[in-house]
Amino acid sequence: MNFAVVGQLDLLKRVYQKVFIPEAVFQELSAIRSSQLGDVVIQTVLWIEQRSVANKSLVDSLRLELDLGESEAIILAMEMKADFLILDERRGRNVASRFGLKYIGLLGILVEAKRKGLIDAVKPVLDDLMIKAGFWMGSPIYTRILQEVGETGK
Repeated sequence: MNFAVVGQLDLLKRVYQKVFIPEAVFQELSAIRSSQLGDVVIQTVLWIEQRSVANKSLVDSLRLELDLGESEAIILAMEMKADFLILDERRGRNVASRFGLKYIGLLGILVEAKRKGLIDAVKPVLDDLMIKAGFWMGSPIYTRILQEVGETGK
């Protein structure tokens, strides 16, 4: 929910129209103090839909490697035959790859949003993610993303 912290949650809606999240992620987001999510109350966001995971035993086995939210997200993506999964953590991405799932992270979403003309610039959002949300990215990644969207030297 780093996008919510920096006031960009609606970017997900503009890029994807609807986002499905498992119960564990919904509970995590519901527990976050509203001051951390800006003005967003996750229960009122109609384009984010909570779904239950059917295969709880597979979720339990993934819990040996991942947290509950990531485990449920991966299994839900498999069960829904999702086009892709929004996932930033490297460990989660490795597990998703083992299951043949495609994934995209926040940085990829920003690049896609810029290419679709949904945002004018990526740099201010990147800066907000790092400063306000504590989103970590190394300098080479930061530079590469800005080069990819043609924002070098800004």
